[in-house]
Amino acid sequence: MWYCLAASLFFLPFYRRVALSLLAVSLLLAISNHTLQLPAIAALAATGAVAIFCWRRQGALTVAAEAFLVCIAAALALHLLPGFQNLAIASGVKAGPESAPFSFCYNFDKALIPFVLLGALPTLLKRQAAPPANRLWWLVLLLSIPLLLLAATLAGGLRVESHHPAWLGSFMLANLFFVSLAEETLFRGWLQQRLSQRLGNLWGLAIAAVLFGLAHFAGGALLVCFAMLAGVIYGLAWLWSGRVWISTLFHFAFNLMHLLFFTYPFWQAV
Repeated sequence: MWYCLAASLFFLPFYRRVALSLLAVSLLLAISNHTLQLPAIAALAATGAVAIFCWRRQGALTVAAEAFLVCIAAALALHLLPGFQNLAIASGVKAGPESAPFSFCYNFDKALIPFVLLGALPTLLKRQAAPPANRLWWLVLLLSIPLLLLAATLAGGLRVESHHPAWLGSFMLANLFFVSLAEETLFRGWLQQRLSQRLGNLWGLAIAAVLFGLAHFAGGALLVCFAMLAGVIYGLAWLWSGRVWISTLFHFAFNLMHLLFFTYPFWQAV
């Protein structure tokens, strides 16, 4: 089921009919094994109806429909909708001796965010790009990933510590499809795009990055600051390419480099 769900997300930007077919199979499997229970099924049925209505753009009511879909997406991101039984993959594990313990799951609810928001905004996954004047800026953007992690190390939030945990493959699947893609769809595909349409690209980039940082408030002030800077990186990747998948790959690359070479999710004194 989880591989089918991941495949549906993979095909969504390229072959929408294939993606929706795989999503339908994933939903049926999730219902059969009780990953989706009655409250979630009812909520998803209502959300699907609103998404279809919003996609067809029937008058001014689409503003309210889009607001509803965005609220549903936010609730999915925060795991607020009842009836989802996400699969716990690792609980209280430590990537290394100086890393803090953490847990992660395969999140069915969060994985649905791209499908929900696509009903609200047809250009969610692909819009006109605003590329930099010089392609070398892409190299600068790539180099900013390790530089930001090193800056976090100098600030005392991380330590250099290499890892290759047994659960690495599961982490990569979960982080790419059920975390990075979901968050990039919400913060770049929808939020930054809507802000850019109304306020311009610079303000859209800045506000989306700030809100992305504030979404990490539970990790403390240092994490909020570095998440904001990471949000600028992801926002530029989206702005220059016009593709959510590009910002998703930057997001995933940052998280993977963090896990492989630094204390993850942060440094904890022994």
